[in-house]
Amino acid sequence: MRVVLVDDEPLLRRSLAMIIDAEPGLAVVGEAGDGVEAVTVARTTAPDVVLMDVRMPRVDGIEATRTICRLPELAHTRVLVLSMFDLDEYVFHALRAGASGFLLKDSRPDDLLDAIRRTHGGEWLFAPSILARLVEHFVHKRHTAGGGSAGPSRLDGLTAREVEVLGLIGQGLSNDEIAKHLTIAVKTVKTHVSHLLSKLAARDRVQLVIAAYDAGLVNPAAAPTRHRRP
Repeated sequence: MRVVLVDDEPLLRRSLAMIIDAEPGLAVVGEAGDGVEAVTVARTTAPDVVLMDVRMPRVDGIEATRTICRLPELAHTRVLVLSMFDLDEYVFHALRAGASGFLLKDSRPDDLLDAIRRTHGGEWLFAPSILARLVEHFVHKRHTAGGGSAGPSRLDGLTAREVEVLGLIGQGLSNDEIAKHLTIAVKTVKTHVSHLLSKLAARDRVQLVIAAYDAGLVNPAAAPTRHRRP
């Protein structure tokens, strides 16, 4: 699994590289100290996962994430934002830019390694406190908007079952949990998820969660308070 490290602190990059390179099946294939270098290194190395800092000189991590996620040649690359700050504005901008997760730099090494693997596997994940605040943001957004849907037209091309699955994804349910809830096979759930990703032009499961909230499919009482595996 090929990893690129992006952070403006060389000492931190070296520390992370030592942790990652010591783990079987993981290898650091490039490093960058700012957003401009991040895009260049990503294009050169075609990594599976980019660990992206937010605050950096020249171009910040949010803009670099947006650029990487839009490049056709890096369609397989996933960005995991790693920051000292869990400010809401960073989380929301990172997600809109295409990031597949957001962890804090004080995370334990084992958690970081697990996050890299899970991000590469297409999972969406956040530090629990960040996910809770993400949910609160969308709940508040719906409340201030009068409880209406932020994007009902996005659901026009979906089947009734796909809408149902999207709502359960927004609640944080895994594929196994969705299958149990709907009394269908896990393989069928995966097919629905694949169709949702295609029809909603979503890069990954994170964006499906956002779509579920934007469309008003999630009951605030059912909002997730921890990250789950799909």
